[in-house]
Amino acid sequence: MYLSLLKSLNHLHPRAWDFIQLSRMDKPIGIYLLLWPTLSAIWIAGKGSPSLANVLIFTLGVILMRAAGCAINDFADRKVDGHVKRTAERPLASGKISGREALMLFALLVGVSFALVLCTNATTVWLSFGAVALASCYPFMKRYTYYPQVVLGAAYSWGIPMAFTAETGELPAIAWLLYIANLLWTVGYDTYYAMVDRDDDLKIGVKSTAILFGEADRLIIVILQGLSLGCLLMAGNRFDLGGWFHLGLVAAALCFAWEYWSTRKLDRESCFKAFLHNHWAGLLVFIGIVLDYALR
Repeated sequence: MYLSLLKSLNHLHPRAWDFIQLSRMDKPIGIYLLLWPTLSAIWIAGKGSPSLANVLIFTLGVILMRAAGCAINDFADRKVDGHVKRTAERPLASGKISGREALMLFALLVGVSFALVLCTNATTVWLSFGAVALASCYPFMKRYTYYPQVVLGAAYSWGIPMAFTAETGELPAIAWLLYIANLLWTVGYDTYYAMVDRDDDLKIGVKSTAILFGEADRLIIVILQGLSLGCLLMAGNRFDLGGWFHLGLVAAALCFAWEYWSTRKLDRESCFKAFLHNHWAGLLVFIGIVLDYALR
């Protein structure tokens, strides 16, 4: 139904579907992976009763900034996506959209996102510049470092400190533990994603943690996921989160264990499914946080 609704926009403009694909609105997994930790931070900052305005601002901001990140990512990869099996048909790689149009879409999405942030407070506005900087530089990192997933983790976690400043006007030191937890988790699941393209990336000279980790990839991923849960556990204790939160962490751990088991053959399909599966881990942690505050 969601995809049918998006495709119906083609009746409004013949190129609408090309821009939907460029912004990856037809593949909402990235929205989920960015949204659950951001909402978790808002719930914790609001002690279970966050401002409805902030929930709406950050939900819309997540959708828009993820779309902007996809646009600038495809602009950066416009000359290499055609050589990768999974990305060869993307609008920029196939010539359906020009580089200039991609940059214009990126600027438009960032501008609307900034307008939303202006509805919060000065501290959050200043922090938002960090979000734009990280989103802008991440796509180019794979040419210079084997750690582009770390930069993505930094970008995907930036909503956490912004959520605290928007909700409370302050940024407690313990909030950075949530940030680190999410960064570690992101590096883990995006390494699964990079494992899908590893053979193609090696041919064209693109770097990633999947290439860096080599045969130890799955072991390192599960270690990163375990460290992420450990950071969440420590942060939860500092924020006085109880049983339901801990149950959410256990459920996430089971998700991670399934991903480790299911990728034992290292085939593309299982690695991609493991990447997608992380959405459930993030959602279960968020549900645990909501229930912990609601059922006290």
